[in-house]
Amino acid sequence: MRTRIGTRLILGAGLVTATVIGLMTASILRTHAAQLVSERTRSANQLSETIKSSTHFDMLENRRENLHRQIRAIGSLQGEGIRKVRLFNKEGQIMFSSDKGEIGTTLDTHGEACYACHAEGQPLEKLGIQARARIFPGPDGQRVLGIINPIPNEASCSTAECHAHSPSQRILGVLDVNVSMAEADAEIARSRVLMGALALLAFLASSLILWWLNRQLVLKPVTALLAGTRRVAEGDLTTTIPITAQNELGDLATAFNQMTHRMAETQLQLAQADKLASVGRLAAGIAHEINNPLTGVLSYASLLKKRFEADSAVSDDLDIIIRETIRCRGIIRGLLDFARPTPPSRKPTDLNEVVRHAVAVVMKQLQMSHVNLALELAEDLPFAYADANQIQQVIVNLLLNAADAIGPDGGEIRLGSRALPERIELSIEDNGRGIPADNLPQLFEPFFSTKGTRGTGLGLAVTWGIIESHAGSIDVQSEPEHGARFTISLPLRPPPASAQAATETPSA
Repeated sequence: MRTRIGTRLILGAGLVTATVIGLMTASILRTHAAQLVSERTRSANQLSETIKSSTHFDMLENRRENLHRQIRAIGSLQGEGIRKVRLFNKEGQIMFSSDKGEIGTTLDTHGEACYACHAEGQPLEKLGIQARARIFPGPDGQRVLGIINPIPNEASCSTAECHAHSPSQRILGVLDVNVSMAEADAEIARSRVLMGALALLAFLASSLILWWLNRQLVLKPVTALLAGTRRVAEGDLTTTIPITAQNELGDLATAFNQMTHRMAETQLQLAQADKLASVGRLAAGIAHEINNPLTGVLSYASLLKKRFEADSAVSDDLDIIIRETIRCRGIIRGLLDFARPTPPSRKPTDLNEVVRHAVAVVMKQLQMSHVNLALELAEDLPFAYADANQIQQVIVNLLLNAADAIGPDGGEIRLGSRALPERIELSIEDNGRGIPADNLPQLFEPFFSTKGTRGTGLGLAVTWGIIESHAGSIDVQSEPEHGARFTISLPLRPPPASAQAATETPSA
């Protein structure tokens, strides 16, 4: 049976909470009951002391009728909780009692009235209040608290003429007072009901709070993660999960968003690679079919131009044919370079030196376009694992594109290098017209150009293929009228053998 993690969490926390509340409730009830019994015992002991004091002179002067009368009167106070008052001698014979029927009888020393003294194994006068008290069920089933109070032998008792006792006798008798525990038991019962209700209320309140916390802190984020995962599984790589908490689940949502973003980039790169492969196969076939006829057209046009040099009109027309044929041949050469790229011959390369060679190639053209070039090359740059010629081709292409984006009014290009962990980064930034956001996804597609008729749309596609074959990456950041920044990242070390073989395999 499938159980949600939130349900398990609530059940587990609820069980722990119920156990803790139950133990606390039981402990509180036990302590409260002990306090009530202790308080009732102290009250019974005070009552016993009061009775002993009030009957002291009657016992001293042996006024039995007065003693009987007082004990019966005190025993009749049922409203005060007194159940029985009696006085017996050291042999256990009841001498006076509020119950006439038991006067003259002898108690069992193992019974409820005598057991406390004999069980303790200590002299009665040395026992504390709690040791002299006992609780036992009464005839009506209610609990009764009995407390015994020893009557010590005094000098006046041992020297009196009426009933003289031996001076060596320490205890003359015992006063036994029985009081009802009904009121204390009712209080304990009320406390049990109240504490049980409070415990149940605390359990329900804590369960409700746990349910709300689980819903807010666990269930909602997990549900959002699950929904996002399902959308990604269905192919929607634009899915993002809102980050609503600064905890582990928030970190998980952040990692999920980063994962989908990288998956989207990878999918875009795979689609780009597939497009390039398809166009490459098409371009290779077209280039071979067109290249030979173009060579013939160019040859015959050049011969005709020599033959009709005197006719300026015909010569001008032939110049147009020759110029456009050469342009077509350049496009075909670009197609062949794109369709069958040369596998990179990678080795440790000083990219700063490659950048200087590329700048030397295009510097004259940059000066003619009134473009200032600022080099920001890092010192002590480590060698990258690259093909110097192909990387130079990439830099030249990007510099020329930047100059075209700046236009005839002039501007500035900043070319820099820096070392990163395991990689080297080259950046080419211009202050030209920039690239519209709608064009950025198509920028590296073959035959896509922002130059209009002045471009073939193959330069950036070839650039992307070269960087891809180097196990590197190229990133573009641009805003219209705020220039563009191309960032190239190349590895410092060669890739694993399998990856190297895959990247160096030429396209069809």
